[in-house]
Amino acid sequence: MAHPLSFEAFSDALGSLYQGPLENVPWASFLNLLNHTLQSKYVTFILRPPSSHVDGLMVNTNGTSAEATASYNKHFYALDPFVDLPNRQVVCNTEFIPLAEWTASEFYKNFLEPVGVLHILGADIRTSDGAQCRIRISRGPEQPSFTQADKDLLALFVPHLERAVQLHIRLNRIESERNLYAGAVDQMAVGTIILDEEGKVLQTNQVAERLLQDKDGLKRVDDGLQVGNARDNQEFRRLVKQALLSQKSSNPSVVEALRVQRPSGRADLGIIVRSVPLSAWNEGKQCPAVAIFISDPEQQSSAPQEIVRALFDFTPAETQLAMLLANGLTLDEASEELGISRNTARAHLRSTFSKTGVTRQTMLVRLILRSVATLG
Repeated sequence: MAHPLSFEAFSDALGSLYQGPLENVPWASFLNLLNHTLQSKYVTFILRPPSSHVDGLMVNTNGTSAEATASYNKHFYALDPFVDLPNRQVVCNTEFIPLAEWTASEFYKNFLEPVGVLHILGADIRTSDGAQCRIRISRGPEQPSFTQADKDLLALFVPHLERAVQLHIRLNRIESERNLYAGAVDQMAVGTIILDEEGKVLQTNQVAERLLQDKDGLKRVDDGLQVGNARDNQEFRRLVKQALLSQKSSNPSVVEALRVQRPSGRADLGIIVRSVPLSAWNEGKQCPAVAIFISDPEQQSSAPQEIVRALFDFTPAETQLAMLLANGLTLDEASEELGISRNTARAHLRSTFSKTGVTRQTMLVRLILRSVATLG
């Protein structure tokens, strides 16, 4: 039988529940705490029930067999009779299904009995934004069945678990959108660096990280940034300071540009500095304050040839030529790279003009670089 929770213990449990969406394995701490409190064998939280179309997404307490989880996902979910419980209500398996019918079921004989489970306490949660979650607490045949006190204790957590799931969904949506946009910027070969309210590097994308590793006109120094020569760096620091002041005073976003020389003699970097507008309820440290966008003229377009070919209905040969031109080669250099004559290259070029409706090589290059192909 579960022991009543003190106010402090209940508060700690709620804290771990709401911390759940931020954990590497969501709700792992809360589930293990619940497992200990209810003196159960396993606790499983199913964030997404398995189906014939998709594997389930579930979190288990320590000691749960990975093989059992996999077999449930692949096969036994379809045999599970303890599903579709009344929304937000805590139910014991023997209230839902008679014990004799339960122990005679294929699900019990082939799945639960081999892992030493007889008693299950559960609740289903169906949220307003479409999530269908299940929490299942298991005990073995040598343990007592769940009591009303156990049910009441789990019922205390169910509404909080629903709210935490909604927070988890919202955070996941934001993270997915962020990753999508970050990936698009990477594909466009634009470096991005986010600075916090003290001007320290908070985040970089892949393109910016490569530029920082090269230390050619852009490098990290004591968590800050240093660019170009002394004059370039002085101007950069002024622009960052101005952007920070603009953000703190809630002025309209400041956008400034800077050209930075590289010690290697390679083409100058182009840098945009802009303040990041604060949200209405923004508070706390290490928040995005300044965004740095960097363009490297020598960075080649990474547009996939298959996408360029599909967008413009080019032949494979026309696609190869167009991509080389987009990456800065002249027609003669491109024909040499492809191992074809200049006349053949010109014929391919005329064909691309006809298909795209442009009349000059520079217009073709601009069309490709400004198309959605770079996001592929």
